[in-house]
Amino acid sequence: MIKKSGGPGPTAQTNMVDFSVVRQYNFPTVIRFGAGVLGELPDHLRSVGLLRPLLVTDPVVAQLGFFCDLRKKLEARGFSVEVFSDIHKNPVKSDVEKGGAAFLGTGRDCIVGIGGGAAMDVARAVALRIHHHRDLFDYDDLIGGDVYVTEEVPYFITVPTTSGTGSEVGRSAIISEDDTHRKRILFSPKLLAKIVYADPLLTMELPPFVTAATGMDALTHNLEAYLAKMWHPMAEGIALEGIRLIHRSIVDATTKPSLESRGQMMIGSLMGAVAFQKGLGVVHSLAHPMSSLLDTHHGLANAVNLPYGMRFNIAGCEDKFRVIAETMALPALGGDAVVERLFELNQWLGLPVRLRDVGVREEHLAPLADLAIADFAHPNNPKPVSREDFFKLYSEAL
Repeated sequence: MIKKSGGPGPTAQTNMVDFSVVRQYNFPTVIRFGAGVLGELPDHLRSVGLLRPLLVTDPVVAQLGFFCDLRKKLEARGFSVEVFSDIHKNPVKSDVEKGGAAFLGTGRDCIVGIGGGAAMDVARAVALRIHHHRDLFDYDDLIGGDVYVTEEVPYFITVPTTSGTGSEVGRSAIISEDDTHRKRILFSPKLLAKIVYADPLLTMELPPFVTAATGMDALTHNLEAYLAKMWHPMAEGIALEGIRLIHRSIVDATTKPSLESRGQMMIGSLMGAVAFQKGLGVVHSLAHPMSSLLDTHHGLANAVNLPYGMRFNIAGCEDKFRVIAETMALPALGGDAVVERLFELNQWLGLPVRLRDVGVREEHLAPLADLAIADFAHPNNPKPVSREDFFKLYSEAL
């Protein structure tokens, strides 16, 4: 049952962290976090002797004021700057090949990925591509391709502009085939950024939809990581704190953003990306086919499917759902309360709760289920998921 609530949602509580102060922590990537920290980038590049960066971003970010200002500041200080932004919102192999050509053809010496998940994935894949010359998908981790990642990669820096994928602290890139849109995973510890500049000011002008959809993506990462069947107690602890931060901040960050709420969302997103090394699950396997087949925004696809996927997982995971409910400080404990809150969050954030509201039709269900059962995420789900289960879940959500 979808509860129709008119409530304002959870409210971000006062945090002892002052997000106007720049701080550093390492896990293991060096993370520089705080308002205005992007301003450190030129000095850092010069300190490591790099003067010819390739800025990899998406077409929207490339037009934003902060990005144009960064480019001007770099050029004013003697840097040779090249921008590559010819990427799809769900990146494909040809995006990476064009980015690699831009790096080599203009004599770049480092890569700075700036943006959300798409920009980060392409930037990381371009970094892999420069000194690794097999077919790009020979490096697919799902077929053991990580063993071929033997060479060094260019100096790589990440700058997130959303609080969603957390890809800035990741070690992998998800790139699709151009023709089939099948998703591939390029993975190696070599693909970790050397340094992350996490500046919550860069998220302050995000529109409500992007804030909400990317935020629900981050919440999905933390929830699925906590429930994933792989044993990783450290990741579970990180995931629970990510759930707590996002749950109490996402509504304020979307509807009345402040540096505190956007800062907490950025931390929660980072935590989700660290935690999901433990694995993901059924929700991502429901969402990925929607991006491939219908070009649905990944965060939106996760948001709509999240309550249904979590409800599917309750049986057998009652204890963990009780902990999630406690972490969210819900008035009732247990899986039903968590699922009800997830429906409420989508409603409070102005996101749809039915697949038909994002363009899914009855005739899409069978091909979506075919893609979902072939997806890489659900093998770590806490309970097995069959092709029939996927079809039923899509039908329930339609």
